[in-house]
Amino acid sequence: MTPPPVEARGLVKRYGEIVAVDRVDLTVETGDVYGYLGPNGAGKTTSLRMLLGLIRPTAGAARLFGRDPLYEGAKALDGVAGFVEEPRFYPYLSGRKNLELLAGFDGGEARSRIEPMLELVDLRQRAKDRVGGYSHGMRQRLGIAAALLRDPRLLLLDEPATGLDPGGMRDMRALIRRLAGEGITVMLSSHLLVEVEELCNRVAIIRSGRIVYEGSLAELKRTAAGGYRLRTNDDERAERVCRAQPDVFDVRRSADGDIRFNGGEDAAAALSVAVVEAGVAIRALVPETATLEDLFFSLTEEAAGAPSPPPTVGEPA
Repeated sequence: MTPPPVEARGLVKRYGEIVAVDRVDLTVETGDVYGYLGPNGAGKTTSLRMLLGLIRPTAGAARLFGRDPLYEGAKALDGVAGFVEEPRFYPYLSGRKNLELLAGFDGGEARSRIEPMLELVDLRQRAKDRVGGYSHGMRQRLGIAAALLRDPRLLLLDEPATGLDPGGMRDMRALIRRLAGEGITVMLSSHLLVEVEELCNRVAIIRSGRIVYEGSLAELKRTAAGGYRLRTNDDERAERVCRAQPDVFDVRRSADGDIRFNGGEDAAAALSVAVVEAGVAIRALVPETATLEDLFFSLTEEAAGAPSPPPTVGEPA
């Protein structure tokens, strides 16, 4: 079987008594747009550095397409590109000249891809300008262009939309979708929940160096489903009916006056019958879908109620 693009098992990184990453397991499958989600300081960037072989793990192992970068060096990075934190360039050189220097390191056909990549990231008109005059968003896009010179099968991006204005974030999302549509596997580290929800099919959520969820985003939402919102012409009587139903739970009134409750589809169907039989007209009975933001805070708050993990390194992401 073909090894997955990214696989980490038991990754640990300690700095003295401080634990930055604590037994991280994750797998990125071919074709994924994989969101690595967590608050600033959760251990995302440290994890990415270990995946790329930039720092040595205290324990555990990381493999890219089955290869360990600590033991196989540059060979392990064949077909892999991206950036950790923000991409760096020579500010006194133009965007095109920076790409030419990078293409020279890679050799092969990398130089022939410079113009198409500048076009792809919408920098052709500014390619002759010095990078020192670029905005943050332009440097982010140039970083993706530089990564794509390698014609990668796996693209790792650390907070690619951080610092962008709304238009820049929209353009970045469109670019990542386009790259994924061309068959590139993308691992996207981010603390921006909306960005991950719009782009990713699978996610890992990390808190204080520990993974609190890994799997399908759709499955995470499905398992968290079960909430309903009920509006009637007599909410007081309807609420009493709700509380009397055996399979309906967590009944409460929201600020807008609607009744909210949890239960399965069968429970909601039985409740609707009971409400009508009680002489109450139903104006709305709507299932509520959990957002990634709801799920993220639910998971991290549950984790916060557990025994505290060791303190984490104050890294930027």
